Amino acid sequence: MDKDGVAAAWRLPDAMWDRMEPLLPKLRSSRKGGRPWVANRRIADGIFYVLRTGCQWKAVPREFGSGSTLHRRFQKWVQCGVFRKLWKAGLLEYDALKGIQWEWQSLDGAMTKAPLGGEKNREKPDRSGQARYEALLARRRRRHSAGAGGGRGQSA
Repeated sequence: MDKDGVAAAWRLPDAMWDRMEPLLPKLRSSRKGGRPWVANRRIADGIFYVLRTGCQWKAVPREFGSGSTLHRRFQKWVQCGVFRKLWKAGLLEYDALKGIQWEWQSLDGAMTKAPLGGEKNREKPDRSGQARYEALLARRRRRHSAGAGGGRGQSA
C-alpha cells in the first residue's frame, strides 16, 4: 500500500506515469473555492482500475476517489486527446524498438451468423409481441384506479 491506500498491484508503473503525466491538462484551482482537486496520479490509477476490471464507475474502491470524479476526469482526458497521444507515443516507441510494418495492415472481424439466429427466410410469427402481451394481461385481475368504487382489495 502507498500513502493513498492504493495497493501496488493497481498502481500504474512509474515508467508509464512518467510518459502520461506531461500529456495531462493542468489542474487549475477555482476562484470560487470548492474542494481541492484529486491528484492526477490517483485519478489515472482509478481510471486504469476500471479499464482493467470492467467494473462500473460507481463501484470503484474509495481509495481512487469517487466514481463521479473519475468518470468526469476520464471524459475530460478523452476530450483533450490524452489517451490518443499516449497510444501514439507507445506505437512510436514500439516502432523504434521492434519495428512496425506500416505498409502491411490487417483488420480482424467476425463474419459469421449469430448463434441461434435462425434461417434467413424463416417463418414469421402469426401475431405481434403486443398481442401476446395483451393476452397475458387479460388473464389477470382487473385493476382499478385509486378512487374507483369498492373497498381496497375487493375483486370486481
